[in-house]
Amino acid sequence: MTATAEGAERWKPLDFAVPPADAVEPDSPLLLEYRDEGRIAVITLNRPHADNAISTEMGVRLTAAVEEVAVKTAVRVVMITGAGDRAFSVGSDLRQRNRMTKEDWLRQRQAFDRTLYSVRQLRKPVFAVVNGIAYGGGSEIAQSCDFIIASENATFGQPEAMIGLSAGGGSPVFLPRLVGQGRALQMLMTGDPISAAEAHRLGMVNEVHPSSELAAAAQRIARKIASNSPTAVQAVKEAVKLGSGQPTEQAIAIMMDAHWRSAIHPDRAEGIGAFNDGRVPVFLDADF
Repeated sequence: MTATAEGAERWKPLDFAVPPADAVEPDSPLLLEYRDEGRIAVITLNRPHADNAISTEMGVRLTAAVEEVAVKTAVRVVMITGAGDRAFSVGSDLRQRNRMTKEDWLRQRQAFDRTLYSVRQLRKPVFAVVNGIAYGGGSEIAQSCDFIIASENATFGQPEAMIGLSAGGGSPVFLPRLVGQGRALQMLMTGDPISAAEAHRLGMVNEVHPSSELAAAAQRIARKIASNSPTAVQAVKEAVKLGSGQPTEQAIAIMMDAHWRSAIHPDRAEGIGAFNDGRVPVFLDADF
């Protein structure tokens, strides 16, 4: 087998596409829209011609979008997805990186670190709608969300070691918690992707839907979350996140702090009143 043939075989399982020579970059590599009277924010990675590979500009705009929705009190839930039906995101744009100096690369890395941090620190619920390939930083964006739903053709992989990198966007931390240490190490060491069905079996993905039904399923989930008290939803998110890994009594103390703060909030009286009146509750926007 020739070196060229060996190279083709090496990358074949990942199904990377070569952008068309005449491909035109979209006006914006990232889209942000608001639905349901501004209660649902949808962030779309928008470079479908390049399998939504994350360019420096996309990373910067993703950070800005997350920071924008973070301060909009009307927003109750955030979805992150990818344009098209082939890829959520294949991760960092390696073709752009091929031309980078060491300083350029480090600056981009710092920008991407801020992007992922902004997703992880978002107080509002945020979930990933993975509609195809999710590799490297793309998979790590999804892992940084509160949970993941996926299409049947979705795949998840961390091929960084195949190009000489140790994964640095969160997967060495999150994957062991999602799929177990052994499977996480196998994924990180080999670069081999797993299917949506396998990710679901392992607990990495909450739901798997046919591609044609994924958007509607995501919208149903978002609307259900948005219909609940945003203050209560944010409080329980904080309790789960801060309590994870803590000793039992410490985790319970964190939980009870969130519980009592919600118990004295007007949403609690509204929710119980609505139940007894047989009506839909009208909850207040969260303070932030």
